[in-house]
Amino acid sequence: MKIAIASDHAGFEMKEFAKNFLQDSGYDVLDLGTNDCSSVDYPSFADKMAEAILGGKAEAGVLVCGTGIGISIRANRHKGIRAALLYSDEVAEMAKKHNNANVIVFGGRTMNKEDVARRIKIFFATEFEGGRHQKRIDMLDY
Repeated sequence: MKIAIASDHAGFEMKEFAKNFLQDSGYDVLDLGTNDCSSVDYPSFADKMAEAILGGKAEAGVLVCGTGIGISIRANRHKGIRAALLYSDEVAEMAKKHNNANVIVFGGRTMNKEDVARRIKIFFATEFEGGRHQKRIDMLDY
């Protein structure tokens, strides 16, 4: 599975951690930037992520900004993107199981590395249930 990853400056260090964790876990990772802690605009990186997934360059994505809020808001403005801010282990499971999220989001300034690694593992180990949930997913992209 190819996973795209991107962040703004506030999420750069966590992005690098998540990228290494994913690669060590056997995933093919497409790094969309940013490449250092210099100030950048998070909407641009959410857009790059959406383009990569919608264009077939990646099957899923990971985004990081300071809190994860702004970058997830921007990502979710793209039809076909379902970005979920994984603020708990239960949310990591349900984001996939019920919402079939294709982008997971973390806060570089609000989350710790151990939680991020565990939630990445939970999310990618979980299967979408489909069934009654598919109807609701279809409603998101009207």
